[in-house]
Amino acid sequence: MALPILYSYRRCPYAMRARVALWAAQMRVEVREVSLRDKPAHLLQISPKGTVPVLQLTEGTVLEQSLDIMLWALAQRDPQGWLNADRDTIVRLIAINDGDFKKALDRYKYPERYPEQPQVFYRQQGEQFLQLLEAALQQHRFVLGDSASMADVAIFPFIRQFAAVDAGWFAGSAYPQLRAWLNGWLESALFAQIMQKFPTYIEST
Repeated sequence: MALPILYSYRRCPYAMRARVALWAAQMRVEVREVSLRDKPAHLLQISPKGTVPVLQLTEGTVLEQSLDIMLWALAQRDPQGWLNADRDTIVRLIAINDGDFKKALDRYKYPERYPEQPQVFYRQQGEQFLQLLEAALQQHRFVLGDSASMADVAIFPFIRQFAAVDAGWFAGSAYPQLRAWLNGWLESALFAQIMQKFPTYIEST
């Protein structure tokens, strides 16, 4: 039986969060790990923007955004209740993550591309979001309460990237609850599952 096709890239945070939702919802998909330098023609045919993740459903519908893939998967099955939190708050937090925080993250991670400011300037910009999350996590186990939500899943891959830029700094930073929250996700069985390595997809000629 044909399965939905997921074009993915293992280390991409957008693809990570899509895979987490798909795996949590127990949705079977055909994972096609792409080379960003040599993208499959089929991927570009169904999604000319050429970024991952992209999910093509069996009837042909194409989902080109990670959040749309997450929402589709969790609408099919949401065993952990990740959509139970207030939807407006979920949307607001993810918008900050995908907007100002992602902009700061890119500059912090690649300061040579943005020489207008020193690297620490971009880190401090990103810390505004870290401070917001730390304050929330001091009140409860997850960012919106004592149960995980779609917001946690959508955000943690980007915090993972931010932490990895200077792991020593992050380990000693003033965000103990954020570190514990992030480690909880990174040490989970679910994360181990979604980070399994797939061979690079080679399109048949």
